[in-house]
Amino acid sequence: MERKLTTSMKMSMDHKAIDRLRDFPELTPIYREAHDRPPIKVFNREIEDCRNYLSANRRDFYKILMIAGGKGVFTLGLNKYLIDTPTLLFIHPNDIISWQKTSGESAGYYLLFKRDFINHHPMLKATLERLNLFKDKSKSVIRIEDRDLPSFNRLWESMYQEQGNELGYDAIQAYIQLLMIESARKSNYLVPQRTDEEYDHIHRFFGLLEEEVSQINYENPIRLRTAQEFAFSLNLHPNYLNRILKKRTGQNVSTHIKGRLLDECKALLIQTTWTLDQISYAVGFSDQPNFNFFFKKNTGYTPNAFRKGVLL
Repeated sequence: MERKLTTSMKMSMDHKAIDRLRDFPELTPIYREAHDRPPIKVFNREIEDCRNYLSANRRDFYKILMIAGGKGVFTLGLNKYLIDTPTLLFIHPNDIISWQKTSGESAGYYLLFKRDFINHHPMLKATLERLNLFKDKSKSVIRIEDRDLPSFNRLWESMYQEQGNELGYDAIQAYIQLLMIESARKSNYLVPQRTDEEYDHIHRFFGLLEEEVSQINYENPIRLRTAQEFAFSLNLHPNYLNRILKKRTGQNVSTHIKGRLLDECKALLIQTTWTLDQISYAVGFSDQPNFNFFFKKNTGYTPNAFRKGVLL
């Protein structure tokens, strides 16, 4: 089903280099959490889909997650946590994360808020920087005692109910501050385990892919575009990298590269005034016809038609 691009999505970001671009969700094992319109949004995990996922390129917003039900394994960067009791997680925009549920019914909440939301609320920004729960990974995962869970649930329910209310954003940012303060006060930080070697390689691959994409500009095209090039940069055999990615995510290296480049092409078409020649060169195509073929084959639309208003 087609839907028109809104004016708010036509953001003017006409720079040579774009290092923070909005993500577009795809139905793949790599979960690209979309948070396009509101500067902050709260979700109930009993309602929202809590499938297994690996989120490699959020890059535009912070995430706070409370797991109140459902057991599983959560990875944050190269740290692995066994979640079997209520837990709070503070996730920075640059973090690569994964979640694999092993048992139980999902319960709890999570919220996403944009960097700009922080800049518009100085007290929230000051609290975030002072407590350092997002950047200091030793403080990012906090176990909640059973006796404290009701009070945390009340905080989350208040935030959830404030959505859409007059001055709701102001109320939610105050609740976020209280949530961070209460979390830091408990200081019940979980001690992580190291991830296994395969996951380390996968983490390095997605980190390298994000680094390459973040440096895209129309004067210097993306350096790495093939499975062989990425594997060589990681000092791995291409067949081995393909095998572990297929095993852990269901897709091979080339599919992940193609999907990420496609996301970036969509973002550049929407968020910049770069010409089609400039975009095709930036993402590594030798000419515009090849770029047009790639984009239409994977979206059903030419880049020009997509830019003019049709978003899949």
